[in-house]
Amino acid sequence: MRLLKIIIIMALFTSLVYAVKQVVPIKHVKVGGEFQYLSQDEIKTALEPLVDVGFFDADVQAIHNVLTQMIWVESATVNRVWSDTLSIKIKEKHPFVRWSDNALLNKRGEIIRPTDITPFENLPILYGVEGQEIKSLEIMKGVNTALADHEMSMTEFSINNRWAWKIKLTTGLEILLGRNEQLKKLQRFMNTLDVLEREQINAMAVVDLRYPNGYAVSWKTDARPIDWKNLPAAQAANR
Repeated sequence: MRLLKIIIIMALFTSLVYAVKQVVPIKHVKVGGEFQYLSQDEIKTALEPLVDVGFFDADVQAIHNVLTQMIWVESATVNRVWSDTLSIKIKEKHPFVRWSDNALLNKRGEIIRPTDITPFENLPILYGVEGQEIKSLEIMKGVNTALADHEMSMTEFSINNRWAWKIKLTTGLEILLGRNEQLKKLQRFMNTLDVLEREQINAMAVVDLRYPNGYAVSWKTDARPIDWKNLPAAQAANR
């Protein structure tokens, strides 16, 4: 008789648990995070089929998978909060540069492919070898640091499939660096800028650094002639 009572109690308990699982709905879905590119409607549309279930029936892993597959989601955590709430925290991806003509990279070199690239035309563009996004981005960061030391900034950086580098600055100046000792050549060029005025530097159209001991300059068509004899370096040499 005692055993029978225990069995009956267990059966009632099991039925109660089952009933609770069926009855308790998800009443609240709290989504936290700072969003610049994600919209609440986008998140709602993605989650709606997965949260219209009982509290215990919600597939937390499936919700996580759906969120992390969204273009602008870098990471997501999903937790149940007793007794009727799902708590979701989302970290958004942030673009750092454009990658070729139809994608973006974040600071870690991860590809982002938005449906529309036009809102990001203000970002510098990186052309590199497919599959070498991280390496290409690290090179670009190093070059940008060297340029910043001389109050210059790039709008475009290219690495072709032979690993030759080319830079385009915000002034329109193009710098050809070739395949060998690129940073050394760039630094050598930067060191020579101390003898030029800002106006003269801005008048440069193309600088070709692919020479072992010097470089060639093509000037903009409207550039004023430079009096090389009156440059500080020339005057110092004639003293």
